[in-house]
Amino acid sequence: MEDKNSGGSCSIRRRSLSLSSHRSHNTDNDNDNDCESVSEAGDIGDRALPSRRFSESNSFRSENGSFNHHVGNSISQEHKLLHPNSSVLPLPQSLSSSSLPLSTDAIVGSQDSKFVKEPPKGLPELLDYTSCLAHLAVFGILGVLTRYLLQKLFGPGVAGVTNNQTILYLDLPSNMIGSFLMGWFGVVFKKDISQVSEHLAIAITTGYLGSLTTFSGWNQKMLELAVTGHWLFSALGFLIGLFLVAFSIIFGIETAKGFRWLLNRLNITSSENGISKINCQVDRYRRQMTVMVMFLVMLGVLWGVSGALVQAKFKNGGSAAQLWLACMVGPVGVWIRWFLARLNGRGLGKKGLFKWIPFGTLIANVSAASIMAALSTIKNAVNTRDCDTVVAGIQFGLMGCLSTVSTFAAEFNAMRESSDPWRAYVYAITTICVSFSLGILIYCIPYWTKGFDTDM
Repeated sequence: MEDKNSGGSCSIRRRSLSLSSHRSHNTDNDNDNDCESVSEAGDIGDRALPSRRFSESNSFRSENGSFNHHVGNSISQEHKLLHPNSSVLPLPQSLSSSSLPLSTDAIVGSQDSKFVKEPPKGLPELLDYTSCLAHLAVFGILGVLTRYLLQKLFGPGVAGVTNNQTILYLDLPSNMIGSFLMGWFGVVFKKDISQVSEHLAIAITTGYLGSLTTFSGWNQKMLELAVTGHWLFSALGFLIGLFLVAFSIIFGIETAKGFRWLLNRLNITSSENGISKINCQVDRYRRQMTVMVMFLVMLGVLWGVSGALVQAKFKNGGSAAQLWLACMVGPVGVWIRWFLARLNGRGLGKKGLFKWIPFGTLIANVSAASIMAALSTIKNAVNTRDCDTVVAGIQFGLMGCLSTVSTFAAEFNAMRESSDPWRAYVYAITTICVSFSLGILIYCIPYWTKGFDTDM
């Protein structure tokens, strides 16, 4: 009896240990998925392309057999320990999971699996990249133009709401409007736009809204306040700016949800997922090819006009020459930020540490803010009209498009609404403190030691 009792207690302990290990494993998976979701809330770069998703799904199918073999062996061994008299083995988790339903081919047999794999309907990978880059460039230039118009509209020349001497910096209206629109097109209606065209969804969020907003310009204006001794204004500029941006995207999400409810009441969209009943999807090769050619032509026209205007305005300098130079170099910043966004949700190292930190957006914002500070130092050191024009154009275009506030706001809002809201504030403090500290080293210290005169 004692042997039987000891054997039963051992089996119970093994079963409890197995169940606890399964629970901890599932909890770890849920935490990893939560970390990836908040980190990828704003942008995931070229991983969102249809051609990339198709190639990744094929690689998953090719590796799925060996993966299931190992998983099946481990599960069968554990099942034999728990149920030694049972001849029925459970399905592996990869097949029994609700996220991966069992296909009919797996039930009927593997002999018909060759008929399941279908070729991609859209463009091949190279043309897919080309089309997306053209979309990003065109919408990036539109974002630069909109940011310039908002600066003039709310600046000292017209409305007089913003200026360089207060915490209401010149780019604050564009950052707020861009974050508000991110709530509409980057959170609520992003799936709807993706149903029409993946490239259009990427172009609106990463291209237009990412270029409409700028973190590097925000950081530089706070540095210019700090360098003249207005440290309190600088701190309040970051604090109030972060609050206004965070509230803007929340207000955008709430108003977008209200507009979606109105569309459902008017029976314009499907009540289940809100997708429009109008069939205007760009999901076929011919449609995607036509759209790609259109955007390439538009990009050529925009670059040609910008180049001609730069050549005409450069001799006199001024904001007009800086604007058109910014339109020429702005797409490069958008492309770099888009490629960096593939790092979001990946974490550090092979183990994927700190997956909840969107390292792609963090690197883009910090690097753009640091380079902008370095360019400002160069402009103060050279102090010529031509240098001012070139540097200001690169700052407004390339650095302004390389950094973003709209994506930063979407990530901040996703972290704030997650199970660990403290991550949002750690992410925001890290981005601001690292960028501002590097800016002090690159911009403020040379200003203090060399005695530069800055034009605010």
